[in-house]
Amino acid sequence: MLREPSYFDAEIKEARAEGKSLSVLAKILPYLFHYPWLLTRSLLAVVIASATVLAIGAGLRYFVDYGFSQTSSLELLYALLFLFAIICVMSSASYGRLLWVSELSEKIIADLRKEIFNHLLKMDIVFFEQTSIGEIQSRLTTDTTLLHIILGTSIPIAIRNILIIVGGLSMLLLTSLSLTIIISIVTPLVLIPILVYSKKVHHYSRLAQEKTAAVSSQLEETFSGIRTVFAFSQEERMSYLFAEDVDQAFRTSLKRIKARARLTAFVMILVFGGVAVVLWMGGQHVLQGDMTPGQLSAFLFYAAAVSGASGSLSEIHGDILRAAGAVERIFEFLTLKSSLKIPSSPQPLPSPHRGRIEFQKVSFAYPSRPDRKILKEISFDVNRGETVALVGPSGVGKTTIFNLLMRFYDPLEGTIYLDGLPIDKLDLHILRQKIGLVSQDPFLFSTNFYENIRFGKLDATHEEIEKAAKAAYADEFIENLRDGYYTHLGEKGVALSGGQRQRIAIARAILKNPSILLLDEATSALDSESEEMVQKALKTLKHNRTTLVIAHRNSTIKKADRVVLFSRGEIVATGSPDILKKEKKSRGVLFPH
Repeated sequence: MLREPSYFDAEIKEARAEGKSLSVLAKILPYLFHYPWLLTRSLLAVVIASATVLAIGAGLRYFVDYGFSQTSSLELLYALLFLFAIICVMSSASYGRLLWVSELSEKIIADLRKEIFNHLLKMDIVFFEQTSIGEIQSRLTTDTTLLHIILGTSIPIAIRNILIIVGGLSMLLLTSLSLTIIISIVTPLVLIPILVYSKKVHHYSRLAQEKTAAVSSQLEETFSGIRTVFAFSQEERMSYLFAEDVDQAFRTSLKRIKARARLTAFVMILVFGGVAVVLWMGGQHVLQGDMTPGQLSAFLFYAAAVSGASGSLSEIHGDILRAAGAVERIFEFLTLKSSLKIPSSPQPLPSPHRGRIEFQKVSFAYPSRPDRKILKEISFDVNRGETVALVGPSGVGKTTIFNLLMRFYDPLEGTIYLDGLPIDKLDLHILRQKIGLVSQDPFLFSTNFYENIRFGKLDATHEEIEKAAKAAYADEFIENLRDGYYTHLGEKGVALSGGQRQRIAIARAILKNPSILLLDEATSALDSESEEMVQKALKTLKHNRTTLVIAHRNSTIKKADRVVLFSRGEIVATGSPDILKKEKKSRGVLFPH
C-alpha cells in the first residue's frame, strides 16, 4: 500500500524553513525553568563576560594614559596587571558561559527528544502510515540539533551582544559625544552594504546545501536499490546521474566560495575605511587637547565592540528564526493527538480471563480510503481454545480483523467484545498484552536472538527464554551458532531464512503467553521442511488459546475448528472446513486451495 502524502514531506526535501514568529521560542521556557540553578549560573556568566568586554576599554584607557605617562616602569606594570586581571575575569566568565550554557542546552535537547519519542509511542497507527520514518528522524535529529546550536551558542551570544551594544553605546557617549555622532553616521554606511551583499552569500549557501542533499539522496537511492541496478546492468547510468549531481554541487559551492571571498574583501575595505575616518577625527580631538590618547583608544575599542556586536546580531537573527521554525516543527509533533479514544477509567477484564472474542455488526474503512468500506457489518465469535480460520481472496478484510482486534484502528460502526466487554473500554496496554501476533513477515530487531525472544516478556529468565525457543523449535539452529543466543542477527534479521525468522517470532509469542493468538498465515511463504518445523511450533503455541488464523493453504484450514469465509468485506459462510467445497461449487469464487 502506497503511503499517503504527508504535510511534513515538503520540509524534508528542502532546507529547514524559518519560523513565522520568534514568540514560538517561549515554548522552550518551561524546559529552561526545569534547571533554575543552571539557568541562573549561565545568565550570570553571560552578564559578567559582557561586562568584562566593556571593562577592557577602561583598562586600555588606563594603560595608555597612565602606563606611558609615568616615568616609573612600576606604573606601567600596574596598568598591565589591571588589564590582565580584567582578561582573567573575562576568561573565567567565558569558561562558565560555555560550560553551563552547553550543559543546559544538552539537558533541554535530551528532555525534548525523550518527550517526543514517548509521545510518538502513544500515537495511533494512522500517524505512522502517513508519516515516513525519515520525517520522524528529521524532527528528532535535525530540528533538535538546530535548536541545540541556538540554545548553546546563538542565544547566549545574542544576549552578550545586546549587552555590549547597550553598554558600548553608553561608554561611547560618556567618552565623546561628537565622535559618537560621527560614528553613528559612518556605521550604517559600512553595515548596510555588507548586510545586503551577505544575503546573496546566504542564497548561494542554501543552494549549495540543496545540491549537496541531492548528492546524498542519489547515493542512498542507488545503494538501497543496488540489486535492481545490478539486475538491469545500469551501473553506468547511475554513475552518470551521480556525477551530474556532484558536478552541480561543485559549481554551486564554487559560486558560494567566490561570493564569500568578495564579501570578505568588501568588509575589510569598508570596516577599515570607517575606522580610518573615526581615527582621523579622533586624532584631531587629541591634537586639540579635547581628548587624551587613552580616551581615543578606549573610544575606538568601544566602537569596534559595538560594530562587531551589531554585525553578529544581524547574522544571529537569521539563525534564531530558523530555530523558531525548528521549535514549530518539534511542537507540531508534541501537539498531535491519537485518533483512538483512550478511556480515562478503563474496565478491568474478568478473572480468570477467558479470551472469548465477539464481533457485532462491525464496519470499517481505512482513513486513507474513507469512502471504501473494507468490512461491512460483520458478526462472528471465537471461544476459548477454539481455532478459527479467516478465509477469502486478498483484500476482503482478513488482516483488517487483526488490526481492529489489536486496536490499531477503531471500527466506524459496531462493537468488538473481549470476554463480554467492549475493547475500547479496556486499558489499551492490557488488551494488547493478552494478544500474541505472529505475522507472515515478522519484524526482528537488529540485536541478538536472546533480546529478540525476550521482547515478548522483558522480565523473563534465561531458562524461560530457552524453553520458549525449544517450544518453537528455534533452539536447533541457535545452539549451532558460535555465540548461541547472543549471536547478532544483523539488520532486521536479513541473514536468517524465512522459517528461522518465523520460529523466533513464535518463540517470542510463546514467551509472552497470550490468551489470544493471531496468526497471519505464518507458513505461506516457507518451503516444506521449514513449514513442518513452524507447524510443530504453532501446534504448541495454539494449545488452550483462542486462535484466529488468516489462512491461504488447505493444510492450514483443515487444522481449524471453524472457518469464516469472507467475500467483498462480508461474511458469506461460517462452519467446518468442509464448507469451502460447497461454497466453491455454489458461488464459483476463487478461494484458497
